[in-house]
Amino acid sequence: MKTTLDELQAFATVIDSGSISAAAEHLGQTASGVSRALSRLEDKLDVTLLQRTTRRLELTEEGRVFLAQARRILTSVAEAEEQMALRRQRPAGRLRVNAASPFMLHVIVPLVAGFRALYPEIELELHSSDQIIDLIEQRTDVAIRIGTLRDSTLHARPLCSSRLRVLASPDYLQRHGVPTTVEALGGHSLLGFTQPDSLNQWPLRHALGERWSINPSLSASSGETLRQLALAGEGLSCLADFMTLADQQQGRLVQVLEAQTVEVVQPIHAVYYRNTALAARITCFLDYVSERLRPERH
Repeated sequence: MKTTLDELQAFATVIDSGSISAAAEHLGQTASGVSRALSRLEDKLDVTLLQRTTRRLELTEEGRVFLAQARRILTSVAEAEEQMALRRQRPAGRLRVNAASPFMLHVIVPLVAGFRALYPEIELELHSSDQIIDLIEQRTDVAIRIGTLRDSTLHARPLCSSRLRVLASPDYLQRHGVPTTVEALGGHSLLGFTQPDSLNQWPLRHALGERWSINPSLSASSGETLRQLALAGEGLSCLADFMTLADQQQGRLVQVLEAQTVEVVQPIHAVYYRNTALAARITCFLDYVSERLRPERH
C-alpha cells in the first residue's frame, strides 16, 4: 500500500506543531485521527519515525531522513496547485517582455496575434535590446536570453535551442565562389559582430581546433542587421537557425562548409524574478511561446 499525501501532511504537521494534539487542531482533525495516520505511515514504511513519550515526540534518524523527502513532496504539490489556481484566474495587466531584436522579430512577433486572442486582458509591451539588460533597471518582467546563462538570482525557464551555421546568399556565392575549406574564408567578405568577440568564433573544424576566429570585413551589433547584409549578398555570416530557418528553407541563404561545421546548439531561456502578482501573466506567456516553437528550433 502506498503512502498518501494526508499521511505525509500529518507527519510534517506534527513535527511543525510539536505535538499530535496541536497538529490535529491545525489540520481540523481529531488527535486520534492524526495518531492513526502516523501509525499507518510507519507501518507502510516499516520504520519508526517518531519516538513517543508522555512528555514529547522526537524524530528518529529514519524520521529525519524521511521528513526532508516528505517536505519536498508537499512543497511540489502545493506549487502545482498554486499554478492550477492561477490558470483558473483570468490573467490581466501589463507584461513587459525583452528580447534581442532577431528573436523578437522572428519568434515572438509571429505569435503575438494568437496570444492576444487567447489572453485579451494581458497588455503586452515588447522591447528589443541586443545587450543583456538589468530587468529591474529596464522595468522588464521577462527577458529572453540566448546562449549559456551567467550565474544569476533570476529564475530561468528553458524555451528551446537553436543551431549556428555559416550562411551566405546564392548571389554572393555565385559572384565570389563557394569556400571549400575553412582556410579559404580568408579570401571572402566575412560579416561579424562588433561585440562580444565570442560571437566571432565560428564553429568550424580545422587543423588546429573547432573554432575559427574571424576578422570581420563588416561588423554590426545586431544579428538581424547581419542577416539583412547576408541576404543582400554582402558576405558570409554565422547565424542562428531561429532567425534564418525560413531563409534556408526558401533558398535565400545557403549553408557553407557544412562538413566542417561543429554542431553548436545555443540554449534559449526566459528569465524573470518570481513575483506572485505577475505569476499568471508570465506563466501564460511562456507556456504559449514554448508550446508553439517549431520542432526545428528544439
